[in-house]
Amino acid sequence: MPSLIGIDIGLTYAKTVIFDADGAQLAVARMKVPQSQAKPRWVERDMDELWRIAVLSIRQAVAACGRQPSDIAAVAVTAHGDGLYLLDAENRPVRPGILSLDSRAGEIADGWKADGTAAEALRVTGQEPHASAPSALLAWVKRHEPASYRRIRSVLACKDWLRFRLTGSVGTDHTEASTSFSDCRTQGFSADALAIFGLGEMAESLPKVSLSHAIVGGISREVVAETGLAAGTPVAAGLHDVTASALGVGGHEPGLLAIIAGTYSINEIVSTAPAIDRRWYCRNGILPGTWNNMAISPASSANYEWFLETLCRADQEKADREGTSIHQLLAAEMETAKRSATVIFHPFLFGSPYGSLASASLFGLRGWHDRGDILNGLLEGVVFNHRTHIDALRSKFGAAEARIAGGVSRNPAIAQLFADALGLPMLTTESDEAGALGAALCAGAGVGLYDDPVSAARKAVRVRSRYLPDARRKAYLDRKYELYCHLADAMQPLWPAIDLIDDQAKAELRP
Repeated sequence: MPSLIGIDIGLTYAKTVIFDADGAQLAVARMKVPQSQAKPRWVERDMDELWRIAVLSIRQAVAACGRQPSDIAAVAVTAHGDGLYLLDAENRPVRPGILSLDSRAGEIADGWKADGTAAEALRVTGQEPHASAPSALLAWVKRHEPASYRRIRSVLACKDWLRFRLTGSVGTDHTEASTSFSDCRTQGFSADALAIFGLGEMAESLPKVSLSHAIVGGISREVVAETGLAAGTPVAAGLHDVTASALGVGGHEPGLLAIIAGTYSINEIVSTAPAIDRRWYCRNGILPGTWNNMAISPASSANYEWFLETLCRADQEKADREGTSIHQLLAAEMETAKRSATVIFHPFLFGSPYGSLASASLFGLRGWHDRGDILNGLLEGVVFNHRTHIDALRSKFGAAEARIAGGVSRNPAIAQLFADALGLPMLTTESDEAGALGAALCAGAGVGLYDDPVSAARKAVRVRSRYLPDARRKAYLDRKYELYCHLADAMQPLWPAIDLIDDQAKAELRP
């Protein structure tokens, strides 16, 4: 049976996963990709270092699989969407890649909301620009790094950089093309969209667009020794990781809600007509004539990772030494914490649906609460943030059930929390690597193993567990969610004041 490779470049890790044609995972290699934060709100990475680490993960996965490189039928890459990766005339990086956690362009995005640019962008592109949108970041480079701006010849996303290094082919795919500069109705790049953002001169720098499962090249001879792959192995165009993850859980088709609880809160429903609303991004689906309606914010399990790193480091190190699990320890603390329900957490450590100035908030904390109480409130807050987006989508689209992926969803208690808070059956699937599987399915469709990526998912994605909502628990969570929303509304005029205090302190207390 042929095998397929899906490469998934996230905000923290580079993963190469090898699957067989039935979707079974054969091998995986994960490597951490460093980020740089040279200034507040900046989150970047060295593009050449990213390639080096991706190469190492490919080599490790191929070696671990135990199959010959010639058995690999095709490869595809998915990676974090939005952000900005720029090439010059020599196809070299113009500057470090900018990740989707970056918020330096928040002032530009906020200004566009105030002057009507965002409303016009919504009408044409199907989405309002946000701080890490390619439109806002490219406008930031134009304003603050004019020399870099003049050198730009290709405006790419993260996965497009990896595709270029694998094949020598510069381009993007149908899903990634719709992140800023496409017409929502025609699903193609639009000069009008560029003009809205004052970026009309970039028209020639937008890359060629292919369908996600189109074969756009083969593994070049120059990278055979680096990767361990066979020269000429077909490479598909790949796709935006949000869409890849929905495909990898079998949720990229109408009537199904796909939830990805990762660094970002990602919530998606596919439609067969564009549905424009400022509460979500109406972007291209994998197949022409479909749209992926995505309600997202950088406010999901990254909050949990911060909690582990900041408040549980000693326990984490102890668990690592003893070969035990920090998650089991915390699960016991959370079970005890259920005696109290007053702690409410806004999970806005890295971003929010309320604009770039919103920050995390902790309410209802008392002297008798402990770490478990805080964690219980934190996880409820993460789920409530997902619900904010999902309620918006459900006001337009029906959804009888949800498919969920992302690290925290592997915890049965958290999957059940999602089911209870949303009042929906919650399904988890066999693969732990939904994004990589989505990419691999596109690769397989590209070489004829499946009719298309969506039908591939119907064959290859298997349900692991089904969680049904508990009516009593849902009633309690409904009440707490209502309070969570009231508190967020009350904080909206105060978040800018908090940010201003920080700016004033830096100015006044500077040595």
